[in-house]
Amino acid sequence: MSCHSVCTASRKPHFLEACFLCRKPLGYHSDIFMYRGNTPFCSKECRQEQIEVDESTEKKSWKMSSSSSKSIRKSDPKDSASDKTIRTGTVVVA
Repeated sequence: MSCHSVCTASRKPHFLEACFLCRKPLGYHSDIFMYRGNTPFCSKECRQEQIEVDESTEKKSWKMSSSSSKSIRKSDPKDSASDKTIRTGTVVVA
């Protein structure tokens, strides 16, 4: 077995070899649509679908953190001591 076949068999696929969403192979001379730095897509449609999935997930996460912060605010004021730290909210980086 040659070194080339061993190296090729054991290497991980390059991140630009296939569409992140549909796994369609990305051609050498075809357009690649990128999202969030290093996530490749074969078409605008695949990229848009992933953007919508991410936005939906982020909104659900935001709603969950928002509802949990409301329950914290509704708690009895006697229970909250000035030395306690409560962090609420969501940081979104695009």
